[in-house]
Amino acid sequence: MKARFLPLLLSALAITATASAEPKKYVFDCESWKEGEPPKDVFVVEGKFNVVANKDGGKALQVEVGELTDSNALLGDSAAGSASIEAKVFGTKQGRSVPKFAVGVHGQSGYRLVAFAARKELQLTKGDEVIKVVPLTWKSDEWFKLKLEVKKVEEKKWTISAKAWPASGEEPKEALITHEDTTLKGQGKCSIWGTTFSNTPILFDDVKVEIDAAPAK
Repeated sequence: MKARFLPLLLSALAITATASAEPKKYVFDCESWKEGEPPKDVFVVEGKFNVVANKDGGKALQVEVGELTDSNALLGDSAAGSASIEAKVFGTKQGRSVPKFAVGVHGQSGYRLVAFAARKELQLTKGDEVIKVVPLTWKSDEWFKLKLEVKKVEEKKWTISAKAWPASGEEPKEALITHEDTTLKGQGKCSIWGTTFSNTPILFDDVKVEIDAAPAK
């Protein structure tokens, strides 16, 4: 009888150990970085990113204007479970054109929170699929915050919550978008995205990442 319960006991211990492990936290505030190419913690997948001095006297990570593409970069280590990202973003309207920007978790095909200002939409996407949409109020030439959290609450249950708000204001208490997933693998790095539709750079700053990392071997 005891042998029958041993696998269950080991499974329970593994789950407990995973739940009690301290998450890894990263803060990318750019101030200590040299201007020019970003450090190795920022892995540029597509487009061009540079560390630049911003109008506030500090530094930021800039998505450069160039070929019109979904520029994106991966940050920190790969998650093996829950993951969250928060970022401050600055974009500029030019004529009728406005930028599009996003934060994401679990790699390029994971969940993404997209500020699609041209459509006045805040979108939760996964890969190429739009999962949920709510109205977006965004102003040109003002810092704006995006926050995306994906949490593993049970073995096959994940909760996704998303917020967006002007950086000059307080973080909303309630999420603007919530969702559940039972198929997520929860692997991959957090990411930032920018598409310079308005032919003006997009700035990212104060990027905060928190992940449940794979146990050290």
